[in-house]
Amino acid sequence: MALTPSTMLPLATLAPAFSLPDTVSGRSLSLAELQSDRATVVMFICNHCPYVIHIRDGLLKLAQDYIAQGVSFVAISSNDAANYPDDAPDKMAALAQREHFPFPYLYDESQTVARAYQAACTPDFFVFDGVMKLAYRGQLDDSRPGNGKPVTGVDLRAALDALLAGRAVGENQIPSVGCGIKWKRA
Repeated sequence: MALTPSTMLPLATLAPAFSLPDTVSGRSLSLAELQSDRATVVMFICNHCPYVIHIRDGLLKLAQDYIAQGVSFVAISSNDAANYPDDAPDKMAALAQREHFPFPYLYDESQTVARAYQAACTPDFFVFDGVMKLAYRGQLDDSRPGNGKPVTGVDLRAALDALLAGRAVGENQIPSVGCGIKWKRA
């Protein structure tokens, strides 16, 4: 497994707008429709990445915990489905339904959204405050496949807890690591 780190988009960056198809409903959903005035988590994930598979249950639990507090979550896959068919929209929809994703799972076929966010890996997490300024980007926690550390979501939880309490998120943020986004060949 090749390890690719987050690029760490500058803090306070305004969330790039997007409108992408939701693989479950088939509807096009925009960031403006999905954002919350409390906090919004935009995450780049995919079906096949072992790093995403490793954290998936913990991520779903974390999302359920914070959706109940008014935080919005949206998952995006930007992988080249032609070369990675496990990440095709129909497979994304099947996974989202089977695992009961509590958030939309959008497909970025053109990869323009991943480029706008400077997403580099799966998983890659971006947390925006109520006015859609980047407050956190980095890892869920320090659990990785095979390292024996439990998936707790401690880093992402700390960022969300700070925002929900009206506090600034600390600037000491650790990049996420995972599989590189599968870019289309030119």
